[in-house]
Amino acid sequence: MARYTQAVCRLCRREGQKLYLKGTRCYGPKCAWEKRQVPPGHGSGGTQGGKKGRQVKPSDYALQLRAKQKCRRVYGVLETQFRRYIGDAQRERGVTGEALLQHLERRLDNVVYRSGFAPSRSAARQVVRHRHFAVNGRVVDIPSFAVRAGDVVEVRESSRAKKPFAEAKATGPGGQVPGWLEADWGQFRITVKGVPTRDQIDTDVNEALIVEYYAR
Repeated sequence: MARYTQAVCRLCRREGQKLYLKGTRCYGPKCAWEKRQVPPGHGSGGTQGGKKGRQVKPSDYALQLRAKQKCRRVYGVLETQFRRYIGDAQRERGVTGEALLQHLERRLDNVVYRSGFAPSRSAARQVVRHRHFAVNGRVVDIPSFAVRAGDVVEVRESSRAKKPFAEAKATGPGGQVPGWLEADWGQFRITVKGVPTRDQIDTDVNEALIVEYYAR
């Protein structure tokens, strides 16, 4: 399965803010963003536009592109799959941008991350691929698997003694679990209570700009 395999800290530098792609490392002194807050590449110089000492106002297209790229990178989705998500969202009733985020949030790797069973989405993707989780009693090793309201996601019995899950049981989540999920760390269980609404999704992205990008 295709995935991004290069250094992820440069992605934070490209977007000009922390994307928290490395979990707990992003909160400590070893975070690369704290050391170098300039875009990657030659001649960046900490300015926009690529020419040293010159500030260039970004075009509408540039703003749309950056919003799209930021969203992709936060959720760890490559371009082809992201296009499928936006296509599905455009075919649904309601607000396209909100539907897009709902598709991304309902990914199994995101659910595992949001519930505190992994420190980052990349770590969640790995434990899902290693067959540590089951959905409604059936083992699922596809990170993009879309959960539905009423689904029960559990750490498999044979995996519960492993370090990341034992720590999750002992300490609980590193952050607040969103209202559309219910996490029971004692039972290693996540219950999907419903489809997330926009106010339950704390991802800092401008989905309207993403919709405009694909509407060109």
